[in-house]
Amino acid sequence: MFLWLPLGHSLGKLMAFLRESGLEHQLRPEARCVVVQLGEGDRGSFAAKLGGCMTGEELRGTRALFKGGSQEPDLTDFPKVGSLEQFLSVSQSGWLVELLAEKRLTAHFQPIVLAQDTRQIFAYEALMRGKAVDGSMVSPGKMMETARGADLLFQLDLAARTTAIREAQRHGLRVPIFINFTPTAIYDPAYCLRSTVATIKEANIAPRNVVFEVIETDHAEDTRHLRSIIDFYRQAGFRVALDDLGAGHSSLNLIHQLRPDIIKLDMELIRNIHEDAYKASITQKLLEIAQKLNIRTVAEGIETPEELRWVRSHGVDYLQGYLIARPQSPPAETTPYFTG
Repeated sequence: MFLWLPLGHSLGKLMAFLRESGLEHQLRPEARCVVVQLGEGDRGSFAAKLGGCMTGEELRGTRALFKGGSQEPDLTDFPKVGSLEQFLSVSQSGWLVELLAEKRLTAHFQPIVLAQDTRQIFAYEALMRGKAVDGSMVSPGKMMETARGADLLFQLDLAARTTAIREAQRHGLRVPIFINFTPTAIYDPAYCLRSTVATIKEANIAPRNVVFEVIETDHAEDTRHLRSIIDFYRQAGFRVALDDLGAGHSSLNLIHQLRPDIIKLDMELIRNIHEDAYKASITQKLLEIAQKLNIRTVAEGIETPEELRWVRSHGVDYLQGYLIARPQSPPAETTPYFTG
């Protein structure tokens, strides 16, 4: 392992760590480089321990290269050099690679119901879940964080989409399915998404019954690229929803840039909305905009009857939240009726 440190202070911390760990190493002061000898099974434990003794900035600033045997770096290795943070993420991502390889990804489904009659299920949102070797559940947040650091977003995002489709088919769902996707995991829509389209066709699901959600807080910085993804989905007959509306500063821009069929109001806007004049005013304007543009609306995160009554009285189309039903597998077939 070749490590190039950005600062003398960081170099001192690394040398102290190596002396304490007893690992064989060599300092090359002229290049501010440290060469560490690692055995075949040492990379994971080395990464975990090293990550605990350096700051995030030091991990991002330190360059790292792993080479087998006793070879020295040459020009062909230049593209392989990355940050130490990336190396640590990859070294610690073996569990996610195994999870994907062994197809231990699944989906739980949360109902989206009509605001005026919560007994009527309009759609289900498919939510990614993982299964550990011992059968326990792995949270989507942990999987996404690891995938980002280890450059596995493409693989995880694709597996999540296809798993959601196959699980919907297995459960015999006949209403629309909302599927999240990560724009930054898709570099070429025609290439990256064709397997998703093929899976939907194989499942015999009507394109109109598939709604792809753009996560507002994770949208691509290149809006033209994001628009090309949306165009691809629409040309294939799918609908598009903008998720987490109100969670980021660019919400209104994304409405006119993407022109979604459906917008989902972020749960932070909905939380205690009946007691917060600021949230109420913002949400009311968003609902008015959606109504004028003929965009359907979903209020996410409904947890109390008071929240439900407020959004219902202000014209939201659909509801989703723990008050109605939690995500589960198999999906809930019935939902409670709320008056008022």
